[in-house]
Amino acid sequence: MTKHRIGTREDWLAARLALLQDEKDLTRRGDALAQRRQDLPWVKVDKDYRFETEQGGASLADLFQGRSQLLVYHFMFGPDWAAGCPSCSMIADTFNGSVVHLANHDVMLWAVSRAPLAKLQAYRQRMGWSFPWASSQGSEFNFDFSASYSEEQQREGIEYNFHREPKFQWRPGQEGGGAVAEFELATMCGVDTARYHRDRPGVSSFVLEDGVVYHAYSTYARGVDAFFGIYHWLDRAPRGRNETGIWWRRHDEYGSPSHGRKEGRDDGCCSA
Repeated sequence: MTKHRIGTREDWLAARLALLQDEKDLTRRGDALAQRRQDLPWVKVDKDYRFETEQGGASLADLFQGRSQLLVYHFMFGPDWAAGCPSCSMIADTFNGSVVHLANHDVMLWAVSRAPLAKLQAYRQRMGWSFPWASSQGSEFNFDFSASYSEEQQREGIEYNFHREPKFQWRPGQEGGGAVAEFELATMCGVDTARYHRDRPGVSSFVLEDGVVYHAYSTYARGVDAFFGIYHWLDRAPRGRNETGIWWRRHDEYGSPSHGRKEGRDDGCCSA
């Protein structure tokens, strides 16, 4: 016998219409927030950031590829990682279908990570992706845009998502002071929690005008939730997200012994 509230069709319709009004209000607030994002002042990018791409070395301006707008997804994949972050991978599963539409609307979408290009290409082939992915290894790009941190910065306490985090606590043989969920994600990437924490998720946008590149916007942590397409579906499923820890895997890993566990999600790499 279900414990959920049961009602008539009339009960459902009345509740649905009340919810509809709130949904419309949320949509309008979202439209207003989008306009405020676009109204942010632009900041000129003075550094000559260099990237490695399939086409060879590239500057930040080169990544625009003839468009005036650039979106960068800061994909968590450190130089010494065995594989990309599972959470970032779930987000990136939607990129293939998006890049062509964005490119034909004057917007280029790139993933950028610190791992060497060959490692990124091998992982992309494994995942069946085709979207453009650049390596920023050896560049300060990730560090300057709050997506990567040095061990020294980590020991002092980093600035991420526009606030200062406490110093990271090392606990050898345990989960490095992080949440159990983060320890599990780190293990799935072949690193300890400390190294996993040195790369963070985020999205940054840039604009190219009169040959000058400007930084327009960045978002991090739960701000990346909007790009978790699966969560928008789950939010409309009868039981919602229904999670308390890590439940997902890379899309080619389902069916492993851990598949089917009911542990749920604990915000993983996108907490705060």
